[in-house]
Amino acid sequence: MRETVYRSYSYRPPQLEHRYGANVHLLGDPVMLTQLARLSRPETLQPEVTWLVRDIYETLVRIVIAAEFPRSPAEVRTRMFAATPNGVWSGQVLDAATKVVTVDVARAGTLPSQIAFETLVRLLNPDAVRQDHVYMNRVTDDAGAVQGVSVSGSKIGGGVDRAVVLFPDPMGATGGSMSWAMNMYKDMEGGTPMKLIALHLIVTPEYLKHMTTTHPDAIVYAVRLDRGMSEPDVLKTGLGERWPEERGLNEKQYIVPGAGGLGEILNNSYV
Repeated sequence: MRETVYRSYSYRPPQLEHRYGANVHLLGDPVMLTQLARLSRPETLQPEVTWLVRDIYETLVRIVIAAEFPRSPAEVRTRMFAATPNGVWSGQVLDAATKVVTVDVARAGTLPSQIAFETLVRLLNPDAVRQDHVYMNRVTDDAGAVQGVSVSGSKIGGGVDRAVVLFPDPMGATGGSMSWAMNMYKDMEGGTPMKLIALHLIVTPEYLKHMTTTHPDAIVYAVRLDRGMSEPDVLKTGLGERWPEERGLNEKQYIVPGAGGLGEILNNSYV
């Protein structure tokens, strides 16, 4: 006989209640929230910024893998099998053959995507894991308001048929760049992805509205939701309870309270 309890089990990370839809996951993790609060402070600079982003994303990536990736049955002969035939563990583990693409949405997403890639090649068959690089920039008007996305070039390593596609991008502000990136992968020839999953440090209500409207099939994970530009009475309500009135972006479409421009801070390059 083998143990049976691990042949079927569920995993659900702690999350905040909200009304943004079933595909949105706002994590209630006190460790990551503490690290993100520290990251958001103006006195937090390099190299601490990189350390914090790496620590948070290592946890976030593992949560997403545990919650969203396929599993397969396994029987493992442990070291005790030499002493007894009962030395066999039986249960579900990650399906090592799962195809995964992690997308570096440069430049803020470069480090998070690399962290995802490093984690995945340790857990799955490395030959089934790929990292792509997508380059885009905000297009702003004279007042600094975001008008769209400019794409300068991309490095795409192949198709995404039946693959889990990850988009580890720290800030989910307007949703324009993420929507464009997901459209690119949906429109690829040669098959359909299994899942499209965005992994963020901070998102806004405006971002969630954009993504759930343009990509209702996409899955969103975030450490924190910021709606700091909302009216005081809205801030007293539950998340998404008065979604049309919630605001997380200022007039230049930066997140409030937010963490500033992480692309600039991570690279010490303020252009």
